[in-house]
Amino acid sequence: MRLLAIETSCDETAAAVVEDGRRILSNVVSTQAEIHARYGGVVPEIASRHHIENIGPVIGRAMSESGMEFGALDAVAVTQGPGLIGSLLVGIQAAKAIALVHDKPLVPVHHIAGHIQAPFLSAEGEIPLPALCLVVSGGHTSLFEMPAEGKYHLLAKTRDDAAGEAFDKVAKLLGLGYPGGPVIDRLAQRGNPESHDFTIARMKDGSPDFSFSGIKTAVLYHVRREGVAPAIDLANVSQEICDLVASFQRAVVASLVRRMVLSAKEKRPGSLILTGGVAANSLLRREAAKAAEGLGLPLFVPPIALSTDNAAMIGAAAFVAWRKGTRGGMDLNGDPHLNLA
Repeated sequence: MRLLAIETSCDETAAAVVEDGRRILSNVVSTQAEIHARYGGVVPEIASRHHIENIGPVIGRAMSESGMEFGALDAVAVTQGPGLIGSLLVGIQAAKAIALVHDKPLVPVHHIAGHIQAPFLSAEGEIPLPALCLVVSGGHTSLFEMPAEGKYHLLAKTRDDAAGEAFDKVAKLLGLGYPGGPVIDRLAQRGNPESHDFTIARMKDGSPDFSFSGIKTAVLYHVRREGVAPAIDLANVSQEICDLVASFQRAVVASLVRRMVLSAKEKRPGSLILTGGVAANSLLRREAAKAAEGLGLPLFVPPIALSTDNAAMIGAAAFVAWRKGTRGGMDLNGDPHLNLA
């Protein structure tokens, strides 16, 4: 079963050819990070315009690297949502055109399902199910229970900012540029994570949901109160900023891991999955590994190239959806608020 998968939910134009949901024949990603860096975040209109420019060459390269012709494909898969509507539509229209011209089935995919399936592309052997899946990215922070492949039960979600969004906003506040996650991860290794005592909000109603807007605001108030000057040169960032981002990162990671551990003790899964762009964070990987060891559970984390947005993960999720009978018609539309069920 060989699928061409297309992903354009945000600012990466990506295409991949995946075999049987596990073997990557090609995986091409064209990022717009440098373009959006000057604005401190993704500008939706600019993102969709660049998708239009990039989608043809990216798909062409993915097909070329896979060594396949369009006629040899079994299906075409595409991210339906959630995401930026203009960006989603570029990928969807491209997928529909290819499916129509070459008479191939069309498989719509949920972006988060792609992230959850990403570890299956790199895992040696099977991932024990049920699995508890922590999905952490710039747009999403969610905890799912996966009793079987293709079945997802939402246990917790963010009430406001996603964890990755908080990283980006703190980085912008401190003059560290965009995207904020990688630079904060790097600078935090030079800082003292105990220098500031940031806390993460817990829901008054007892819900397991996440909230990261409070810690972002706490950093803002500290910067204003202490007169912390933003960085001018990333090669010479002050120790004060390094300590600040180390403490911020420690608090966010502690909140994520704590919720995963509490849910694991309640649900008793067969394994843990950590995925999404923020899963590339080195501290989160280490702390999640320690927690998994303490629970006596295997932890599956995709390599960094499969943690950030890519089309191979969409191909992996599409294979699962295909086996369930999921198909899309020529009336398929993007859904920026699509729920995962």
